[in-house]
Amino acid sequence: MSADPSSYRDPSGHVHIEQNRVFRTVTPFGSEEYRAVRDSGALSSLVQRRMLVEAQEIKDAPLRGIGKDDLVLEHPRLPIISYPYEWPFEALKAAALLHLDIQLELLDKNIALSDASAFNIQFQGGKPVFIDYLSFRRYRKNEIWLAHRQFCEQFLNPLVLEAVLGVPFQAWYRGQPEGIPAREVAKVLKFRHKLSPVILSHVVLHARLQEKTDDALAETAGESKKRGLPKPRFRAILLQLRRYIEKLTSRAAKDTAWVNYATENTYESDESAAKLRFVERFVGKVRPTLLVDLGCNTGTYSATAIASGAELVVGLDNDHGALHSAFALAREQQLNFLPLYQDLANPTPALGWNEAERPGLGERLAGANGVLALAFVHHLAIARNIPLVQIVEKICHLAREGVIEFIPKDDPTIQKMLLLRDDVFSGYTVERFTNALAENAEIIERQVISSSGRELFHFRRR
Repeated sequence: MSADPSSYRDPSGHVHIEQNRVFRTVTPFGSEEYRAVRDSGALSSLVQRRMLVEAQEIKDAPLRGIGKDDLVLEHPRLPIISYPYEWPFEALKAAALLHLDIQLELLDKNIALSDASAFNIQFQGGKPVFIDYLSFRRYRKNEIWLAHRQFCEQFLNPLVLEAVLGVPFQAWYRGQPEGIPAREVAKVLKFRHKLSPVILSHVVLHARLQEKTDDALAETAGESKKRGLPKPRFRAILLQLRRYIEKLTSRAAKDTAWVNYATENTYESDESAAKLRFVERFVGKVRPTLLVDLGCNTGTYSATAIASGAELVVGLDNDHGALHSAFALAREQQLNFLPLYQDLANPTPALGWNEAERPGLGERLAGANGVLALAFVHHLAIARNIPLVQIVEKICHLAREGVIEFIPKDDPTIQKMLLLRDDVFSGYTVERFTNALAENAEIIERQVISSSGRELFHFRRR
């Protein structure tokens, strides 16, 4: 068995998935550091507070092709893997703060993090958790922060883009999964932004370093290593970044198109109640372990699904304001609900080395056994000109059972969408929709829930 495609870079060990179990090998190259950190007891408190995923050393693991001297750890398998370029602003911020908090706490115990990869963090609902045991190693006296640049590119720079300039970071980050370079961020910052001590130190000066020739950069790095970085100064840098990041808020999440949809929509109160009851009945019957909420908006129906028996809900939306509210809901109510940024007409593809390092969205959601597509179909069919038949087929293949809402063309919402464009959607009819659904699935239940003819369908894929 080979290592997981995302786990090939670290000579200290690799992640393997076998029989739905997650194992991490620790090679002789990394075993000394691992044992020193393990024996220090520094990680147990992090595990107890759910800041660090659990790990258990095991013998006789069902692994093939590993070294005879390798140690093997087993981790609980997370039900969903997500990536930084899919996280809402507040999720990336929470992950950045977790990384800094772990480093600050362990620094007093002479433990350091060898890197600052955002991919070392995953989410359990709205709570970030660190997953890479081989990132921990013993602190070397007066060592410089070798992961400084990586932290800035994968955490700070994307957050600065959205908080300072109002530019959502997800598309930029997805185009450069190693992170957003300081030189690119510095080019779009205004002079007044550069007066911030944090931006000056961690963005502008980094950008100037990146503009140096290889020889000049090597000379600068060599000088920094010679000078060293005393632990109090290292701690001060971490605290400066933490205070700055903690205060950041997203400018892109303000006043977006759908942020107030949960309270400002075309449903009457009894119609909204009927929709909620339909979702409750569906979830109560199916009891999905992984439910995908397409166009989750602020998370109202995701929360209803969890209260009705769904084990985990992954919400997908491309409205930054709605995602901000959805992530806040997940954290405040401690829901097993993870809202992610997705343009579902252009979902996350497989990325990285051999186009396999970071699996695409479809592969990671393959275990879903429930799907909600509420007030969603028309956004692809009308706004993005995607054929209705293809949309229905795609939704039916996401999970065996689900709920789809069809909104007729004379509904006020769609009429607004058609105000500034020609109506070229003669095929957008409830008859065409129902036929397409029947070709892919059995219709278990259907119910009209609004005076305009909005209709819900509970389907079960054939």
